[in-house]
Amino acid sequence: MNASINRHRGIPYAITGVVVLSFDALLVRLTDASGADIAFWRGVLVLLSAGSISWLRRHHIRWPQTTRLWLSGLMIAALYGINALLFVLAINNTQVANAVVILASAPLFAAGLAWLMFREPTQGHTLAAILVAILGVLVVFSSSLGQPGQLGDLLALILAANTALTLTLLRRMPDLPRLPVVAGSGIFSALLGWPFAAPLQLEAASYGWLAIMGLVQIPLATLLVFRATLFLPSAEVSLFLLIETLLGPFWVWWILGESMQGSTLIGGSMILGAILLNTLASMRQRGTSGN
Repeated sequence: MNASINRHRGIPYAITGVVVLSFDALLVRLTDASGADIAFWRGVLVLLSAGSISWLRRHHIRWPQTTRLWLSGLMIAALYGINALLFVLAINNTQVANAVVILASAPLFAAGLAWLMFREPTQGHTLAAILVAILGVLVVFSSSLGQPGQLGDLLALILAANTALTLTLLRRMPDLPRLPVVAGSGIFSALLGWPFAAPLQLEAASYGWLAIMGLVQIPLATLLVFRATLFLPSAEVSLFLLIETLLGPFWVWWILGESMQGSTLIGGSMILGAILLNTLASMRQRGTSGN
């Protein structure tokens, strides 16, 4: 009963967080700046917003009680800071649809990592879904072979794996306060972008989009998704990234007119279909075992 209640508490966090996150690619495009500049300013602004709230709520936050938990928090913040840079670089080096479709494979990475790191069992239908999703990713990659977009597709694949790792580790650390981790990720994102950035040479409009992204959108989305890991397994939280797979390209198409290639539609359908069937099979299995 408690597990069911927790799951229902986690789902609204995950859905709302990913819907807010789905505007990320559009804001990156509208900022019209280099990946390093965006990563630097996003990091600074996320640190400012999430760090300020953490300071104001410092007496209400349950801070880590051990050195191990502090170090774990730093590691997760670093991973999420790397994710921020990878996302921006992927969006700037391939089509938005390609990047978010490849990112949709994160749940399957999460299932594999949970087995490798913690020996959580992987069902046969999940293994089959992983194979189909891999084929789907290869189909998406086929459209960019020999093209400039190949780099962005590769970065998106690394991002999917790193996202799965981040959520898997968070799931294992329910005592880790989420908001300070969000603030810490801003430090790492800014440090990674700083050596390659020219942050004071952007167009005036770029700073406005960066402010929306760094002060509101990213901190809110990240906090909600991190919060969801308190109630849901990492693979299930990753599944909600499918919302971004649908909405992310839609916002960019609607506002900027960027289209989607046929191979992306085919590969994306394979990935989404594999994850959907795997989810239905898991739900049916849980229902059977419950009876």
